Amino acid sequence: MTTVLIADDQPLQRLGFRMLLESQDDMTVLGEANNGAEATRMTAELHPDVVLMDVRMPGLDGIEATRRIIASGSRTRVLILTTFDLDEYAYSGLRAGASGFLVKDAQPEDLLSGIRAVATGDAVVAPSLTRRLLDAYAHHLPTAIPADTPEAPDPRLAALTDREREILTVIGKGWTNTEIATRLHLAESTVKTHVGRILAKTDSRDRVQAVILAYDTKLVK
Repeated sequence: MTTVLIADDQPLQRLGFRMLLESQDDMTVLGEANNGAEATRMTAELHPDVVLMDVRMPGLDGIEATRRIIASGSRTRVLILTTFDLDEYAYSGLRAGASGFLVKDAQPEDLLSGIRAVATGDAVVAPSLTRRLLDAYAHHLPTAIPADTPEAPDPRLAALTDREREILTVIGKGWTNTEIATRLHLAESTVKTHVGRILAKTDSRDRVQAVILAYDTKLVK
């Protein structure tokens, strides 16, 4: 049974989500939050598998709520709801630690499959789209270090083998496991093993976070 917390400031929107989710035999709604602060508190109390998180809410917004939930060490995964499929809110949500995002006008079956995917540790948004988001909005990142300052090796990559670093690089480029297997002449099962080890060694929650890591550490430029 997948447990879900709905966070949205619109009562009718929450009602619609609840009715859809509770029509499924494998889902149950643990509660509803009408702002980010309430979502953060209820996540800590109820430990849902997934938070369905709206972005624009009064007080604490969905992005900051996501950041706080992830920073707390919670195993709860966050699925961000945005208005557009390529916007700064989706970008900010992924960087805050969300496992994916969906547009608010997604088909009901897409929302349900997205929740199921996130609950099992998969990412909802395609890595190639994550890459597009990072390319589009990377200039929003604050730059505290001058561009000509030599960069120290990132400690998050220290435990990776050369092959794992190579695979993380192409994950950052948006390659699927099938593409990695074909282009690097590996069995797809071997690629899956490498990806699992990369996620574990870098403490990445899912493939989306691995894409962001590859971008942040400049494996992908």
